[in-house]
Amino acid sequence: MSKRNLAILAAIGATLIYGVNHTVAKGVMPHYVEPFGFIFLRVVGASFLFWICSFFGPKERIEKKHWPRIILCALLGMVINMLSFFKGLQLSTPINSAVLVTISPIIVVALSAVFLRERIKLLKGLGIFLGFVGALALILFGAEVRGDAPNIPLGNILFVINATAYGTYLIVVKTLIERYHPFTLMKWLFTIAVFINLPITLPEFLEIEWSTMPLWAYFSVIFVVVGTTFMTYLFNVFALTQLKASTVGAFIYLQPLFGILFAVFSGKDQITAIKLIATGLVLLGVYLASKKPKPQP
Repeated sequence: MSKRNLAILAAIGATLIYGVNHTVAKGVMPHYVEPFGFIFLRVVGASFLFWICSFFGPKERIEKKHWPRIILCALLGMVINMLSFFKGLQLSTPINSAVLVTISPIIVVALSAVFLRERIKLLKGLGIFLGFVGALALILFGAEVRGDAPNIPLGNILFVINATAYGTYLIVVKTLIERYHPFTLMKWLFTIAVFINLPITLPEFLEIEWSTMPLWAYFSVIFVVVGTTFMTYLFNVFALTQLKASTVGAFIYLQPLFGILFAVFSGKDQITAIKLIATGLVLLGVYLASKKPKPQP
């Protein structure tokens, strides 16, 4: 299998985990773990795992000129992105989060055109449009709204901030991915994020009552730390080595699809005609957005 196909599978794998995370993380917050306490667990856990992995990778030193960009990436991808999403998920609903994260590819495409000089061809633009329409239809008409949302407007604003930060992160980190091994890059990004997040997240982490948590909540925490944090960032950074930032960003349209499939198999949702139509639009959109253009003669 080619590296490009592996990169596509990695992007799909990351999106699958993200799609399931909307429901898994919401089920634990805020009764067992507050959102910022979750972020403490995520960045500390991922930092630990990436440091272990780095011993099996190449021994690299970060050039002095790259440290400002690395700090900016950590701030965008592991601080603003995470804090705003999990706090927004506590205040709003998984459905709203899935709707609003779909603006991230639009931001990625715009920033890629400006900063990376990526040309947006007709098929890619059409794919992004179809994916956006399909994602909106899938979520607005294909899922049940949950009532455990104390401040939906503020939560939705945080989702927009999350999508903007993540889209910008994909652009800024692209240069670093071309220079450093993923293990080297991720271990430093998450280590820096631990210290930036510490004063914000430590108080809620200390409030966690581990002795009262049921077993399923422990598994949910492990899934978020190992799956949603460690594996997704590793998958996405590998995908970016072979795919354009705008292409990786377009896979976010699969999140609502995977989220609803997870709800169906867990008995919390049903397949309908509108969901099938919207799913087709999403899959077609991702295919067109990720299709490799033919070389010009």
